[in-house]
Amino acid sequence: MKKIKFPTAQTILLIIAGLVALLTWVVPSGKYDSLTYDKTSNKLIRNSQGKQESLEASQKTLDDLNIKIPIENFTSGGIYKPIGIPKTYKQLESRPQGLAAFIQSPIKGIIAAADIIFLVLIIGGLIGIMNLSGAFDAGIASLAKTLKGREFILIILVTALIAIGGTTFGLAEETMAFYPILIPVFLAAGYDAIVGVACIFIGSSIGTMCSTVNPFSTIIASDAAGISWTTGLNGRFAMLIICTLICILYILRYAKKVKADPSQSIVYKQKEQLEALFGTKSADKDLKLTDRSRLILFVFSLCFIIMIAGVSFLEWWFVEMTTTFLVGAIIIGFIAKLKENDFMDAFAKGAGDLLGVAFIIGIARGITVIMDDGLISDTMLYYASSTTEGMNKSIFTNVMMFIYGGLSFFIPSSSGMAVLTMPIMAPLADTVGIGREIIVNAYQYGMGLFYFISPTGLILASLAIVKIGFDKWLKFVLPLFFILLIVTMIILSLSVYF
Repeated sequence: MKKIKFPTAQTILLIIAGLVALLTWVVPSGKYDSLTYDKTSNKLIRNSQGKQESLEASQKTLDDLNIKIPIENFTSGGIYKPIGIPKTYKQLESRPQGLAAFIQSPIKGIIAAADIIFLVLIIGGLIGIMNLSGAFDAGIASLAKTLKGREFILIILVTALIAIGGTTFGLAEETMAFYPILIPVFLAAGYDAIVGVACIFIGSSIGTMCSTVNPFSTIIASDAAGISWTTGLNGRFAMLIICTLICILYILRYAKKVKADPSQSIVYKQKEQLEALFGTKSADKDLKLTDRSRLILFVFSLCFIIMIAGVSFLEWWFVEMTTTFLVGAIIIGFIAKLKENDFMDAFAKGAGDLLGVAFIIGIARGITVIMDDGLISDTMLYYASSTTEGMNKSIFTNVMMFIYGGLSFFIPSSSGMAVLTMPIMAPLADTVGIGREIIVNAYQYGMGLFYFISPTGLILASLAIVKIGFDKWLKFVLPLFFILLIVTMIILSLSVYF
């Protein structure tokens, strides 16, 4: 009998989309009333089943609606998405999503995720130009020689730096650009592709899980919970150090084993395929790093520095980030003296290599489209919030973490989760006598932990870039997941008493 193969990322997501569509036939449809701030009219807009009502933008209005959030959080632009109004959940007429909705969901998802998809494709084009210029090969060969005997430094640096990016400005989708660049470096250093994926993905995940000043999770969630984002900051900073250290030690242990005996690699059977895919044979060649190659690598690196600075300080998002990489590709083409037709062929081929990743992102977003159209997101939130009444403090915080972990499967957006759930969940902290920052922590840790293994997040798209199956990733990451889960439960349990 032939060995049954684990399904591809696209198939896994389509199966999940089908199951979610079936859920809309079982789970009742429902909706909370929502509240948004209209800057033009300086009014709060209440939306109740499609009917809009303008309300005075004052603290009294929020108090009357049982929303314990300072009005300044709305008027300053801190809360810019609609928030749910507590105790306004209404069951609505069922909206089951049938075969047509299921078939259309990937298309709708691709349209909804067009911003990140174009970022991925343009980055693919840039990588194609870099490969054609030869600067990549020369740079990897040079780095491999420089790190000879000290390759472990690469693991510590990459994981720590990306974790810092995650905890400060929510470095997540942007890391899609790093895989084609860094995986060859890890392979040239004698590790396998799993080590490279782990450093990038786990670094990003642990950083966003233990966000300290991340505006897309900590600040938005704290605003929506009605507290200052600095409340609980010391605890989250300590959590970041502990969890990052655990992750680095875990990756180093696996990497040391693979370097000593390559057959211990989880992806050992793909060794030749991955080396061919990422051109790591260049590490064995006597390639010289010329001044032109150095200039190309400088421009290439500058693209990422500009992107990070723009996101951090200039409120850039996908349009600006994508433009940065497109301009970088054109400049590199001029420096490398590429002919126009060679440039376009290489750019198109590089983008084409990441087309599968783009489809994965679109299908994943389509799952959220099915839930929104079927009106079951708020229903799940309503029942989740109802299960925690009257619980012990420690049990309550851990149950909240698991609830957020479960909800993250359906709502993978950290900012979307924050504004949707915090006005409903944060007041529950008052009923058990704990600070609302504990709810913010439970939200971050629950989402961050399950992000390690959730197929509706970025992991399937990340693995698709390096041609590694989801089953291989689970084999690597599940022990780390359970270690972090136990540590997180202990810390959450203790935090309610200090």
